[in-house]
This record gives sequence, C-alpha cells and structure tokens, in this order.
Amino acid sequence: MLSGPFILQSTQTSSVNIPKNGHNKEEAIHSVQNTYHLCALEVNENSLKRLNGYLENLQKPGSRSVQPMKLTFYIRNTKYSSKVQPELISSGFRSVSFTLHTNDVLSTVMDVLTSCSLPVEHMKGLTASKAASKSPTETGEPFYRTIKWDKSYYTFTGFKDPEQELQQAQRAEPTLSVWLRNNEPEASKKHNASLPRREELKRLKRELCRRFNLTDIRWQRSWGVSHRYCQLQSLSRLSHQNPEALINLQGHTVVFADQSGMNASGHVMLGTMDVHHQWTKLFEQLPGYHSLQQQTHWLKERISLLLGGTQVVHMDRLGPVQPIAEHYSSLNTFHKRLMSHHLRLHPRSLQGLTMLLENDRSNPSLHEMGHFVIPIKCDLPTLQVFLQNQSPEARRRIQRKNQLQAEEEAVVKLCLETLSLRSLSKEPSVSPAQMIQCCERLLEQRSPHMQGLQICVSHFYSVMQDGDLCVPWDWKS
Repeated sequence: MLSGPFILQSTQTSSVNIPKNGHNKEEAIHSVQNTYHLCALEVNENSLKRLNGYLENLQKPGSRSVQPMKLTFYIRNTKYSSKVQPELISSGFRSVSFTLHTNDVLSTVMDVLTSCSLPVEHMKGLTASKAASKSPTETGEPFYRTIKWDKSYYTFTGFKDPEQELQQAQRAEPTLSVWLRNNEPEASKKHNASLPRREELKRLKRELCRRFNLTDIRWQRSWGVSHRYCQLQSLSRLSHQNPEALINLQGHTVVFADQSGMNASGHVMLGTMDVHHQWTKLFEQLPGYHSLQQQTHWLKERISLLLGGTQVVHMDRLGPVQPIAEHYSSLNTFHKRLMSHHLRLHPRSLQGLTMLLENDRSNPSLHEMGHFVIPIKCDLPTLQVFLQNQSPEARRRIQRKNQLQAEEEAVVKLCLETLSLRSLSKEPSVSPAQMIQCCERLLEQRSPHMQGLQICVSHFYSVMQDGDLCVPWDWKS
C-alpha cells in the first residue's frame, strides 16, 4: 500500500491534448501518468489520516461507537481487470473503497487488510487471543488479573521489566532541538520545492473567487499543496468547459470535502471523489438548498424563542460534517417536541448561550467549551431544569474559553515575531491550554533552528510533504 498524500479528482480522463508527434505524445502520456500517480499518493495520505482518526476515536475512554467511515486506497495493481479505470491501469494502481462499521481496533485492522486484499494470516493469533480473553467471563470461569511482579523478580530471573522498557522508550524520545537540527534541512528542501505550486494555488484560488464571486474556498481536511492544487484545477477545468454551471455558486463558500452537497453551515461541499457531472448536478440543485436554508434559519429562531434565547449552532470541527437536510430534520423533530410541551423559561434568561443538537445521546450535558449538548429526544421537563441549573457554569466556561483563545492568539503572534517563524498553527485536537504551554516553552528555549520554518503543533514529530514540521505540544527539552 502507498503511504504518500491525495484523492483522485474524478473518474474522467484528464483533458490533456496529446499531439500527433510521437516524442511529444510520449511526454504527454508520461505527464498524465505522473498526475495519476500523484493523485493516488494523495488519496492514500488522506485515507491514512482519516483511518488514524477513526482508530483514535475507538481508543478514547468511554467510547461506545464511532460514525461509519468510507475510505479509498490506491494499491499496486497486480491483477488487471476490465472494471479498473483505463488511466489507472496505465499508472499501475487500482482503487479500493470500503466503509468501516467496526467498534474495536482489531476488527478495524482486519477489515482494512481484507478489503485491500492484503494477507491477514499474521493477525489470526491476535484474533484467537482476543476470543480467549473473553471466554473466562463468558463461561463463568474465574477472572485472572495480570500479575505485577516486584522489581527483584526481574533482577533474579533476568526477564525484561515491561515498566522499565516503557520508561526507557519514553526517555529515548528526541529533544526538540535535536529533532529540529536533524530534520530542518529536509523540511527546507521540501518547502522550497513546493513554492511554485503554492504560488499557483494562491493564484488559482483568487481567480476562481473573483470569476464566480465566491466568499471563500476551503478544504475539509489538511490535505497537501499538490492535493489542493489538483482539486482547484479540476474546478477550474469545469468552469472553462461549462461556465454556466457555476453561476449558482455566486456568494457561496466552497468546501472540498468527502462528499458533495450542502453542509449545516450552508457551505457548498464538492466531493473530491466525484466526477464533473456530479458537481454540475449539485450546482443545479442549489436553489432548492436555499429554500432548505431559509427553513433551517426559521426553525433555529423558533427554538431560540422557546428556550430562553439559547442559540442552536453547528460546529463541523467538533464532529463529522452534517448535511443540511439532516440538520433540518433534527431541528424540525426537536421543534415539534418543544411545541407539544410548555417549558417555563424566561424569554431572555439564557441569552448568549449556545447549544448543539445530537441524535445519539440520552441525557443533556455541558461541554467544556461552554455550549450545551442536547439530545433531540431527551425528556423536556428534565431539560428545563438542566438548562436553568447549568447556565451559570456555562457562562463561566464560555468566559474561560474566550480568555484562553485571546491568550493563545497573543502568544502565537509573539512566537511568530520572536522566533522568526514562517507560520505557526496547530491540529484541532490540540487545546488552547496545550498550545499556550507549548508556545511559552518555545519562547523560553528560542532554538535558532526554528527560524523560517512552518511549524504545526500536534501530538507527534513529522516532516510533512510540503515542508511543514509537526512537533508534539509537550515536546522534550
């Protein structure tokens, strides 16, 4: 399986004019093959990131289940078939798409390997041991806890102490200064190589926004420069082939995402695996989506009036992208339930507070960021008491969140200026408190190796394809 970045833009063949001249024809074909190779690498990188997130969610404490996830990988084609796209046959790859519904790590890994026709013999031992680990409780046999031996046991027997091995592994993690010194040359080389494509990406984005009066063009995931450029190129190609199709896009924000449609925020999502006629069909349906948007806004206003001024919001970064039709259905169901009960909340008692609606919860809760998480089918009298009792704590958390965000912005700006960084960003999973702590330590150390670098604060060390450097927020000094 490949381990590089992107998603193949469409199953259409690329509109490349191949001259009759034999030499030029070979060059053009070679160029097309390189494009598909790059796209295949980008798809795999994206799918691996999403798979990693899926596995992380499975391992979170208290995690019961995760949303199904569709993945696509390009693997080397050893068996040619008439079903495989012609352009991919020539590139030597074939695509494999499947949807994960698993609820544990082992089943997920087995599912991925099987779907990609990769060997699973080496996993059978793990599967057997997993089944064996369940059998004692299921058959009523006594449960045997793992023995924790005294340190003298390992000294006497010569066996390896697992705790000591773990500590040694943690100590072996490189310090930030050493890792930067070893990886800065590679990062600079990759960044310099990506500069022409970065400039072309900016130019193409400006041109499309200007031509079709787009509010913005965004990406759902942290795809590489080449990946984003290929996507913009595909949209630009469609705009030249069929400019009338993009007229309905005026005033919208376009988001390149996993699937086409309109999200709960009203942004137009273009599926990166969809072909041009699927995008065109979406553009034709946008007037219908506008009507759905208006009904959604009206429902939010009505719910706010019934719940003391609390505003219904949707935050894509806190979960999977929600299509607007699904969002409307949730709002409509919740509104009908509110109308059938008479909650006694003062019209402005919850002004300034926000709430998220969810389908898969049974009890309301208060998020650490200060917004309420409300199940659509929760008990409404219980909801009223919960909102009234938790509103002071919600306001305190919102104030704390705003304070942390302001501190984070200030310390990031100071780092950029003091350390002469080209950019400083973070992964969504890094909290403001963690980012603040990381930046303050960076300012204390003031490593000379950071000058001119693009740093992304994450949970691991990595040199990205375009020269960005990922460093863990809790790096060792």
